[in-house]
Amino acid sequence: QLVESGGGLVQPGGSLRLSCAASGFPQEYPFSRYGFQWYRQAPGEERELVATITTAGTPIYSNSVKGRFTIARDNSKNTVYLQLNSLKPEDTGVYYCHDATHWGQGTQVTVSS
Repeated sequence: QLVESGGGLVQPGGSLRLSCAASGFPQEYPFSRYGFQWYRQAPGEERELVATITTAGTPIYSNSVKGRFTIARDNSKNTVYLQLNSLKPEDTGVYYCHDATHWGQGTQVTVSS
C-alpha cells in the first residue's frame, strides 16, 4: 500500500514536500529492494513520469523538473519523498507514488497566485 501526503495550494515560486508512506511488503522482499517513481497528472492530460529513485538511491528526473525537484528515500521509515521547489503553475496536478506494481491515491498540488 502506498499513501501520499503533503500536497496543497502554493504560490508560484513556493515549495512543498510530498511523502509516500509504503507498507505491506513481504519480509523476503522489503521496501529497500524496490525502486519508486513519482508521477503527476494534470487535468485532461496523461500521467507523466516526474522522478525515479532506484534501490541504490540514484535519482532520475524528467527534464521539466530537473534542478527544481528532489526525490529521496528513507528505508528506515519505508517512505519516499519528493521535494518541490520553485514551483510553477504548470506543476499543478495530482501527484502519485508508484512502485511498478501499486499506485497510491494521489495528492493534489495546485500552484496559483
